[in-house]
Amino acid sequence: MSPPPPSRAVHPRTTRQQRIADHVLAVGSATAAELVDLTGVSLMTVHRDVDELARRGLVRRYRGGVSAQPTSVFESHSEYRRTVHRSEKAAVAAAALPLVEPGSSIMVDDSTTALALVELLDAVGPLTVVTNYLPALELLKEMPEVRLIALGGDYSRTHDSFGGIGCTESIARMSVDAAFVSTSSMTGSMTYHQEQDIVLVKRAMLGAAARSVLLMDASKAPRRALHQLCPLEEFDTLVVDDGVSEELLAEMREHVDVTVAHRDPTRLL
Repeated sequence: MSPPPPSRAVHPRTTRQQRIADHVLAVGSATAAELVDLTGVSLMTVHRDVDELARRGLVRRYRGGVSAQPTSVFESHSEYRRTVHRSEKAAVAAAALPLVEPGSSIMVDDSTTALALVELLDAVGPLTVVTNYLPALELLKEMPEVRLIALGGDYSRTHDSFGGIGCTESIARMSVDAAFVSTSSMTGSMTYHQEQDIVLVKRAMLGAAARSVLLMDASKAPRRALHQLCPLEEFDTLVVDDGVSEELLAEMREHVDVTVAHRDPTRLL
């Protein structure tokens, strides 16, 4: 098997734009002059960064400054989710990779944690992979040993994925060996998501799979959101990074088999 692909370097522009977005989300709004002081770049560069962030739907521009999207919209945005907790997601993906059996069929959702797993699938061998997430489709189409099945439906620019009735009905007609999913929050016994349409797609994926694996980074626990996805006990395996407290891990282990992914590469997974 070929080794996993090397990690991509982060462009300084990406880091700077993430800093701007995080700052605006934290304080609610900021002027262009404040962002110049924050980043140490020119006013023209700040305007370009803000234009790009507004185009991606992460912030809203107004005359003389920029304001935050509502927190729920911001945190749901695919562009934002792909930039946060990357080391934790990479560790979770590496720990989950042995659960992907060569020759099997798997389904992955539109989570960026599952996307970190997708980045490693070329090392597994022949697979059938089903997904509704456009960034995952872009990666998987380049993997010669992957039979790729795209789930259609209504396209969401916020999530960069397909959903709705067309998507859930397509999932209902399938049967896969395993589903690898993540969600926005969990406690020691329950999983949640803030958007009911996303909940319906994830539930359909879990129902179509013989085995289900939940991929979570520690920032999502313990937290709640508006809609319950399903009890933790309905998953076969939970993979979570080592930022989760021992007390919470003990509660989780009462409901599901737990694999802890260590972010320190010198420690065994």
